[in-house]
Amino acid sequence: MDILEEIVAHKKVEVEQFKQLVPPRQLYAVVEKMMDEASAPVSMRSALLQSDSGIIAEFKRKSPSKGWIKEDGKAEVIPLSYQQHGAAALSILTDEKYFGGSDEFIQTARDSGVTIPVLYKNFVIDEYQLFQARLCGASASLLIAADLEKDVCKSLIHTAHELGLEVLLEMHSEPELEYVELEPDMCGINNRNLGTFITDVENSFRLAAQLPADAVKVSESGISHPETVSLLRKAGFRGFLIGENFMKTDHPGEALQEFIKAI
Repeated sequence: MDILEEIVAHKKVEVEQFKQLVPPRQLYAVVEKMMDEASAPVSMRSALLQSDSGIIAEFKRKSPSKGWIKEDGKAEVIPLSYQQHGAAALSILTDEKYFGGSDEFIQTARDSGVTIPVLYKNFVIDEYQLFQARLCGASASLLIAADLEKDVCKSLIHTAHELGLEVLLEMHSEPELEYVELEPDMCGINNRNLGTFITDVENSFRLAAQLPADAVKVSESGISHPETVSLLRKAGFRGFLIGENFMKTDHPGEALQEFIKAI
């Protein structure tokens, strides 16, 4: 069993546990009431298209391959600092077991003053999780082609849109590119193999030309040099998801600002 299979197996158990704590009907009713009273989330797709940098700064405290990156990272400090230092959007890890995340981190970031789009970064396999994403204040949700059957992915995209959430659909290989026909709001190319966790930015360059010309393309993982962002933008990418490169520094927001200046 590779790492992705292990994570998804655990996620299935975790979602069932959540449903025992808060039954789906109860969660859905709360979210529907919230949607009636609150404005729609800010568009992440539009934010990337309008941004000069396109940086999606990630709040990532831990990873399965490297362990803790910033165990004391605070959701009330770092996401807002990212916003203040030029991030076009944020990605916040909400998986607890493998990434040290929590849905509460998005709510905390919102309460601290974050207004830019926030990506719900998790392994979403059930529509219940999309309601959780909407409840905590996300603007968009990640869906990963590698862990979803195509018909399930199509259904999840439909549900996300019903909830006012956009979808960043993550792909890693040529066979997964067929998921593009499901018309996600953004197409992500993950440079990290989720089975082995080996990272190669060339993956984005290799697959970019095979994506539709009008797709909002996002390159994810392994981006550590401003020059790489410039080259990826020339290849058609409008979003660049970067987390570890900033999170491993003492001041992630300031590291982001310096990175953008270097671009």
